[in-house]
Amino acid sequence: MRKSALLLSACLLYGCSSQKPDQVSDKPEFSGIYPHLAYYNNEGECGTGAVVPWANKLWVVTYGPHLPYGSSDKLYEITADLQQTVRGESIGGTPANRMIHPESKQLFIGPYAVDYQGQVRTIPYTAMPGRHTGNARHFSDPAGKIFYGTMEEGFYEVDVNSLKPTLLYEDGNVKNKKGHDESANQSSDLLFGAHGKGLYSGQGVMVYSNNGESGPKALKQFDIESGSLSEWDGKDWKLVRRNQFVEVTGPGGIYGNKNPETDPIWATGWDHKSVLLGVRDHNQWTFYRLPKASHSYDGAHGWNTEWPRIRDIGTAEKPDYLMTMHGMFWKFPESFTSSNTAGIRPRSSYLKVIGDFTRWQDRLVFGCDDSAQKEFLNKRKAKGGIEGPGQSNSNLWFTSLDQPDKLGPNTAEGAVWLSEKTKAGKPSEPFLFAGWDQRMAWILNEGKETVSFNFEVDRNGNGQWTSIQKVDAAPGKAQYLMFTPQEKGEWIRVTSNKPTQATVHFTYTDASRFNTKADPLFKGIATINNQSSTGGLLYGLGDNRRALGLLAGKMVDGKFTESGYYELDGAMKLVKKEDPRTAQFIRDKFAIPKDAITVEESSVLVVDDNGRRWRLPLGSATYNKLTSNGALRICREVATERDLLNAHGTFYELPAENADGFAKIRPVASHQLAIHDYASYRGLLVMTGLEANPKTNSKHIIRSEDGQASVWAGTIDDLWKLGKPVGEGGPWKNSQVKQNVPSDPYLIGFYDKKNLKLSHDQKQPVTFRIEVEPSGHGPWMTYREVTVPAGETFEYNFPVAFQARWIRFSTDMDCKASSWLTYN
Repeated sequence: MRKSALLLSACLLYGCSSQKPDQVSDKPEFSGIYPHLAYYNNEGECGTGAVVPWANKLWVVTYGPHLPYGSSDKLYEITADLQQTVRGESIGGTPANRMIHPESKQLFIGPYAVDYQGQVRTIPYTAMPGRHTGNARHFSDPAGKIFYGTMEEGFYEVDVNSLKPTLLYEDGNVKNKKGHDESANQSSDLLFGAHGKGLYSGQGVMVYSNNGESGPKALKQFDIESGSLSEWDGKDWKLVRRNQFVEVTGPGGIYGNKNPETDPIWATGWDHKSVLLGVRDHNQWTFYRLPKASHSYDGAHGWNTEWPRIRDIGTAEKPDYLMTMHGMFWKFPESFTSSNTAGIRPRSSYLKVIGDFTRWQDRLVFGCDDSAQKEFLNKRKAKGGIEGPGQSNSNLWFTSLDQPDKLGPNTAEGAVWLSEKTKAGKPSEPFLFAGWDQRMAWILNEGKETVSFNFEVDRNGNGQWTSIQKVDAAPGKAQYLMFTPQEKGEWIRVTSNKPTQATVHFTYTDASRFNTKADPLFKGIATINNQSSTGGLLYGLGDNRRALGLLAGKMVDGKFTESGYYELDGAMKLVKKEDPRTAQFIRDKFAIPKDAITVEESSVLVVDDNGRRWRLPLGSATYNKLTSNGALRICREVATERDLLNAHGTFYELPAENADGFAKIRPVASHQLAIHDYASYRGLLVMTGLEANPKTNSKHIIRSEDGQASVWAGTIDDLWKLGKPVGEGGPWKNSQVKQNVPSDPYLIGFYDKKNLKLSHDQKQPVTFRIEVEPSGHGPWMTYREVTVPAGETFEYNFPVAFQARWIRFSTDMDCKASSWLTYN
């Protein structure tokens, strides 16, 4: 029975359309974003909870931030030619669950059941309150019932025919009403952690994940104990692991496992060291670690992750699993078990916040969380007093099937131990080793005696370990290893021969995507060499106007003069409006701050909201005046709960302060563009600062009929195509420095070719200590000490595989010194 039902469900899921992607719609499209498909709500956030092909349509459900009894969010039905219908059965809420139930031929998505003809039934929140986060197949009656789980640990079994829910555990919102959206997660007496995410069943248990923690500390600190992975056998709950977990699934994916007694269950999560991957088979859990590409997903409250997924984006005949986790697309093997762990590979990194994804019409469709009105805890002085958008909105992102291989470099890092106690002879958890040619490890012995660290690899993912290198580290001393491409293995682990306190951190570099030239899609944007350009301040309008406001003007020699107020509508028409009230609001609330960053002779100085000092590379000197004049937007949220920083000719991904902020900044691309402002709108990245008299007919440029206003539209992940990060500078340039006092941290991570020059003004040799910090929140490690003779300059090219996040310097005497780094 279930086999034939699965075949029918597969046909309904994958569809039979022969329509070519480039013939789908005549509506405007920009980098895979169709503005007419954008969805809005009246809540503090409008994310995509689930995206599922079903009944020859694409079904999409959106969510608001904390709405267990319904909201203004909708269930959307999208046809093959991209016509969008809002279903009248919509009741909103905060749903992110989806499951295809083959026996009843229904899609369960949010509180809705959709049959194979596209008819929708609704389970009212009065009958089943909660923020629906997951579904799972039932233990004893899989043909007649399914499980529902909510974010506040409410659990139900639902009859698939009558849709009658039976309460198993009461949702936390029934007893405890949450305060404002920025207030802490609710605590629970049932399970550890808070902010539930994943749900799946098999091997006689239902597995549930929490990715956050309650209490005020979780709103500020990223590295406290948080989250949990738990399982239920139908009677009792058992804690599996006390870390932040998100996705729980298996090879059966959205259908549930075909062989629930024996098929594995997979779970993804993280801690302050690295990404976690768990697999349950043979009635036990085994865990592994992977590096993080981005730290924007960190935060002990769990709000910054949305819903990472592992989904089959192949066909019924040829499955192909894609995993999203911490800003990286991963190839995930269908055959992954504790005895066959080979095959996980990084694909590329991305900037969008993705809530769900699927394959449809021979393309990938990513449901995103783009533009939240609240911005929640993501406030910082680098943005000034800027407002969030007037109304929350998001969109779908359509890409080619191979787009996950074509975005940002998969440079990534993570630790197995971070200033923690180790036991003699007890190996660390396995850390992914395959997928990069350039790999290194940082080792710091924080104990009181010399310790030998043994590095072993599992070459084939079958649990057979072979030693490849041993390192002796004196007490308090750091070492590093450069691994060659010939040192192969799926996983690597470390063992110390004595008990100690240690840090072992891995950094992997992808040099294959270091593009040197900007893609033609950016043609028409003004460069810093243009004396004049069209500019404007941007604001996503509220009050259900569903347009982007533009206070337009001319930029001449770094000074902005207004020319009028315009609006960009859903059809991407830029039209002049007479609306002095909105124009004044933009003028008051979206002015560019002049003190967001400080440009010094040596580098860009940032003092964050916690008083920490950070230094970033310089671009062209032309940016000095533009920055001081407030002619360039420096920092803004364009993807939910993280910022895009544009400092001195480089775009950076900037995590929220509760995810450690500037300490985990990541350069994306460098440029010589004079971008006045940028904002998120209908899933697009919209930028101002265009050539006054462009010589291009780029589809990415929209101009008003009067020619006085213009914007560029694309997606945030287009920025990878601008060109690799470059720059120069350092913490010191002829600076007066004190003996043994370290400099400010200076960014060195994620750059390509790195050159260092050290010099001083003394008439005797000066010894410079070079220290690095690989993670952003770990201990500083001495890389090397260099003695520079009087009157000479020491020059050094870092090894190709060298990677750390921050670098700093100190000297053995008072002097004037320069530490100059060039990244090209």
